[in-house]
Amino acid sequence: MSSLSRELVFLILQFLDEEKFKETVHKLEQESGFFFNMKYFEDEVHNGNWDEVEKYLSGFTKVDDNRYSMKIFFEIRKQKYLEALDKHDRSKAVEILVKDLKVFATFNEELFKEITQLLTLENFRENEQLSKYGDTKSARAIMLVELKKLIEANPLFRDKLQFPNLKNSRLRTLINQSLNWQHQLCKNPRSNPDIKTLFVDHSCGQPNGARAPSPGSNPLLGSLPKAGGFPPLGAHGPFQPTPAQVPAPLAGWMSNPSAVTHPAVSGGAIGLGPSSIPAALKHPRTPPTNPSVDYPSGDSDHVAKRTRPMGISDEVNLPVNVLPVPFQGHGHSPAFSAPDDLPRAVARVLNQGSSPMSMDFHPVQQTLLLVGTNVGDVALWEVGSRERLVSKNFKVWDVSACSMTLQSALVKDPAVSVNRVIWSPDGSLFGVAYSRHIVQIYSYHGGEEVRQHLEIDAHIGGVNDIAFSHPNKQLCVITCGDDKTIKVWDATNGTKQYTFEGHEAPVYSVCPHYKENIQFIFSTAVDGKIKAWLYDNMGSRVDYEAPGRWCTTMAYSADGTRLFSCGTSKEGESSIVEWNESEGAVKRTYQGFRKRSLGVVQFDTTKNRYLAAGDDFSIKFWDMDNVQPLTSFDAEGGLPASPRIRFNKDGSLLAVSTNDNGLKILANIDGMRLLRTLENLSYDASRTAEAPKPTINPISAAAASSAGLAERSASVTAIAAMNGDARNMADVKPRITEESSDKSKIWKLTEINKPSQCRSLRLPENLRVNKISRLIFTNSGNAILALASNAIHLLWKWQRSDRNSNGKATASVSPQLWQPSSGILMTNDVADTNPEEAVPCFALSKNDSYVMSASGGKISLFNMMTFKTMATFMPPPPAATSLAFHPQDNNIIAIGMDDSTIQIYNVRVDEVKSKLKGHSKRITGLAFSHVLNVLVSSGADSQLCVWNTDGWEKQKSRFLQVPAGRTPTALSDTRVQFHQDQIHFLVVHETQLAIFETTMLDCVKQWAPRDSSAPITHATFSCDSQLVYASFSDASVCVFNAANLRLRCRINPTAYLPASVSSGIHPLVIAAHPSEANEFALGLSDGGVHVFEPLESENKWGVPPPVENGSASSMAATPSVGAPGSEQAQR
Repeated sequence: MSSLSRELVFLILQFLDEEKFKETVHKLEQESGFFFNMKYFEDEVHNGNWDEVEKYLSGFTKVDDNRYSMKIFFEIRKQKYLEALDKHDRSKAVEILVKDLKVFATFNEELFKEITQLLTLENFRENEQLSKYGDTKSARAIMLVELKKLIEANPLFRDKLQFPNLKNSRLRTLINQSLNWQHQLCKNPRSNPDIKTLFVDHSCGQPNGARAPSPGSNPLLGSLPKAGGFPPLGAHGPFQPTPAQVPAPLAGWMSNPSAVTHPAVSGGAIGLGPSSIPAALKHPRTPPTNPSVDYPSGDSDHVAKRTRPMGISDEVNLPVNVLPVPFQGHGHSPAFSAPDDLPRAVARVLNQGSSPMSMDFHPVQQTLLLVGTNVGDVALWEVGSRERLVSKNFKVWDVSACSMTLQSALVKDPAVSVNRVIWSPDGSLFGVAYSRHIVQIYSYHGGEEVRQHLEIDAHIGGVNDIAFSHPNKQLCVITCGDDKTIKVWDATNGTKQYTFEGHEAPVYSVCPHYKENIQFIFSTAVDGKIKAWLYDNMGSRVDYEAPGRWCTTMAYSADGTRLFSCGTSKEGESSIVEWNESEGAVKRTYQGFRKRSLGVVQFDTTKNRYLAAGDDFSIKFWDMDNVQPLTSFDAEGGLPASPRIRFNKDGSLLAVSTNDNGLKILANIDGMRLLRTLENLSYDASRTAEAPKPTINPISAAAASSAGLAERSASVTAIAAMNGDARNMADVKPRITEESSDKSKIWKLTEINKPSQCRSLRLPENLRVNKISRLIFTNSGNAILALASNAIHLLWKWQRSDRNSNGKATASVSPQLWQPSSGILMTNDVADTNPEEAVPCFALSKNDSYVMSASGGKISLFNMMTFKTMATFMPPPPAATSLAFHPQDNNIIAIGMDDSTIQIYNVRVDEVKSKLKGHSKRITGLAFSHVLNVLVSSGADSQLCVWNTDGWEKQKSRFLQVPAGRTPTALSDTRVQFHQDQIHFLVVHETQLAIFETTMLDCVKQWAPRDSSAPITHATFSCDSQLVYASFSDASVCVFNAANLRLRCRINPTAYLPASVSSGIHPLVIAAHPSEANEFALGLSDGGVHVFEPLESENKWGVPPPVENGSASSMAATPSVGAPGSEQAQR
């Protein structure tokens, strides 16, 4: 059925509802399968109308469609069965067992036997799993919560749970408009026409009684209606023939569940009792939370929106009746909150020398900009320092290897333009597509070091686009060209792997993507055709028609859940649209383009929220959920009619081409900080004699990450914190370093001995706890969460006030120790163990709604709003000692155990997918790198292991070298945390701090306290990875430069501990603020928590020590941290 026919059904549904044809409404819902009325379904379940419930469901799914559907039907039939048993109606129960439940025996025979055995019990509540079954009403309500969540997650219900936004009586309005149009076309229109039928076109009678010809068949009518009239609907009418069915292989992909969050889904095994495990972890945007509206009422003009229970973005979704909402000030998305946060301040103006045709920011070093121009030049800019690091003119590397067609073409006309430049997902390679036959792939090794990697004679004619992808876990290059083909090449050796043919016009762009385990490529041609290909040489799977039918590019949102395209027609009409992938239909068309664009419009996406396009001598912005333009900027003038644009990965910078062969870099507040940081680092380096060029440890193409496979991915960099959380870094404010390494000055370590020398605050205490075992700032930066040794969690929240306008955690304002009105505490299960002797661990969800935690007993999942225990799982032994979320699939959790194993647990199916063995003592640290696609683990055995996250094989392992003279305790914890570059990681051991490079597992920097000094208790990177904060058992705190692990500031206990405090009190854990690089917190052995910031007049912790050996590098500018070495502090 075509899209317009589908919309007609919705109009009819609205009309029937307004006319109170209730039974007919629901019959049409069921028969069409277009809209699942959750309100009606709920009512029928509450009323126990089981036959109607199943009949209604049958319009949307069958029992054996998928595991979600199976569990939906099982829960309904199980409830019918239990109600019959509760009424002691054995014959009815047996009938249900035989007719309804036996179908599930083939999937779980043991479960069916257990259900059957309930017949033998006087009261089925004697069964342990059903002991908490209440009365019928409450049982139905509890079941309904589970059903709703299963329906939300079921891909067959995709796009069927929300009624379109319609004004009241929309069908009547359309009919009236049609009648008005017909009336205006009458030859002798009457002032008050009497319209008595809709069965034929309206026409006012002639004076002699003759009828005017039908406006639908009048050959004399022009193409333009009269003023005020409505335009004709087109020669073929609005309801086009039903398009051909999507071929089965790709239709399967299209029916996959969207990444819109579905709360509380258990897609796992069916069972007797309620699900006891978290059911799904997603990466979506949060759906709207409008009040429930069934259909518009006759006397209301508000927009009808179907409610979907509020989702939990990037969260654990639970089979319980809870609608989690982040507490005030703790929105799950650190994306821009207002247009003021869009990058619109002109921060840099760069002179390229020729007209930029394509640009791309480095995925890790987000101030490196790659530029390709109309004369074939390729340049690499460090926009922070305004330095052009690399400039390459077009040159064929090996003419003899090129085809004769290319050689002769270059002789006739040597002019070549760059059509596209793009970085590989990890930034170790970049590709250039030229207007003549070839693509060139360079390897990038940091600074100015660029090497030739591959040259491919790819297409006959121009190569119009290039992209990187990872089919079959192998990095590939995808190209398309004027020869109407798409080709896939091995990125290591240039071998051609696939050729896709089927377009009838030159292919203009490619967009590789993946959904679940299916990899595919969208392609667009200049005839407006959009096709999709799997990596199998089986031909195109879909055939869409792009608006404008000319030059179109496609891109997914950063989280991969929403598909957009931007195109310009030959007549200059431009458009951006969002696609409904399941139907191949346009879902939303964005307004605001110039009527006749002067050139092909380019666009980009950022933050899963914004679209931007260069049009009408400006940059125009849209919110993805609003078709009307959000705002537009002209970047202080000087832009071409259709400027090229490109966001950096976190959306803080936007590169724009100018009409004088240059570039402008627009920045928001965070972008300005980032640029100033790099500018100052460059200034410091320039003052150091013979400073070497920064270098980057080369990463082989084979090690490239699958993160950011979406060709225009703008996903944020994440830091896997040592407490096991996956922290979103989109809101990190880089530390502004205005420090000089002038060697003419005598450097002295900054010592802080008095409270007046820094800002510190001990957080208020209502609950007495013995010691703080784990500590973390929430991702929003508005609160601190602590786990005490007695298994109780403490949460302090800062509120907005005159003294604290942004509500962020600060040492200047005291927070509130927060508890819900119920007064309950988040307390971990402790089983039969002494929690004081357990190794606690926790991981905080990305939107701060949930915390997963363990203190020697089961792993518990808590709702941060209500403090309720949502689920417990994995009872000991063995006990969990470390937790970490997979950065790309939050259905996967790495759980370190006290038996030295690491269990890779899939919460969706409640299954341990892999058990990793390599350590000899308990696991104490886990950290994922989404760039390198690895998991790094550390244990009490002082061993580091690197595991590949594709197959979970161990790649490398190494034992820490304990400094001479130091003897660690028998079970000394080793913790790990990735640097912001996701290539290096920090290792914390009581005897040392070390920086390791992951691919070779080499120690590139090490610091050890002197023999007589106190052991290290904990350490962490600052949020921008420029500093390392470390705490010691003598209660001192040291601040190091992360680039070289040189000490720059020491905070002594007298600065924050009163003299009356016992000398044994010291920090056990340290946590860094997620967006303020100079703020950290300590968790003490007496149960106290202290927050620290430097004085406002200083705004930094001390002065960096002088650079030795001419090294002025920083891992912010380059992942290289210098030569391996060991230093001892003056402690």
